[in-house]
Amino acid sequence: MSIFGSIVSSIFGTAKAATSAVTGGNTAVSPSNPKPMTEAEVEAMIQKIADTTGRKDYNWKQSIVDLMKLLNLDSSLSARKQLAQELGYTGALDGSAEMNVWLHKQVMIKLAESGGVVPDSLK
Repeated sequence: MSIFGSIVSSIFGTAKAATSAVTGGNTAVSPSNPKPMTEAEVEAMIQKIADTTGRKDYNWKQSIVDLMKLLNLDSSLSARKQLAQELGYTGALDGSAEMNVWLHKQVMIKLAESGGVVPDSLK
């Protein structure tokens, strides 16, 4: 499963993640051509995860690293580089603040494009 698919799965559950991955193998559907998922309040769902896990101090609304940690995903530079490549980042894959801000914004945009309700403040 792609890193973005893992993010979708962590937020919406495995049934929704299936819409983000091609059946069979680990080949992900292009994030630029996402399959629709049922409408869901992304912010509320992520906040519920934060509240349930007691990780309310994570800055997931602005930090891709904190978002990935909250979702129990690998937030290493290697994982973020892979996510950047999946989402079409064209800048330097060096873990810069620019790359991380772009990643967070793109993840929120792709969640919205996939049918999630994402407030403008998170895009």
